[in-house]
Amino acid sequence: MMRVSSLPSDQALTAEHIDDIKLAALKMGRIDRRSFQAEMAVKSCEGKPRRAEAVFGFNRDTVALGLHEPRTGIVCLNAKPALSGRLLWEDPHREVATVLWEVAEAHTQQDPSFRGALSYTRLTAAAALQALKERGFAMP
Repeated sequence: MMRVSSLPSDQALTAEHIDDIKLAALKMGRIDRRSFQAEMAVKSCEGKPRRAEAVFGFNRDTVALGLHEPRTGIVCLNAKPALSGRLLWEDPHREVATVLWEVAEAHTQQDPSFRGALSYTRLTAAAALQALKERGFAMP
């Protein structure tokens, strides 16, 4: 049975326990994960984020934030999930996307072998742009 040497001998964890703690942390959402990681750091690593990083592989900044949240009473949220990533092209250009979809469906054919549910579109970008121009959309 392997023991982690960076912990005091009375609190030594086996590799199996550490794997279970890592797995439990992965199954949680952001706020719950930070709180859990902070609790594990207090319980097993004397509340030291760097030791929690060495023992469990947790991000030490996340552990430090999880330790500070209960002390301050402020739960930190960020806007990254709401503001990151690019919108789909179809969202701001719904009308053009609908027409383009109709044009593409008109040029779609079934897989010649009929073995699968795949269909193929024989439509070039130039032909799609021309079809959009014919329907009244101004293209550069």
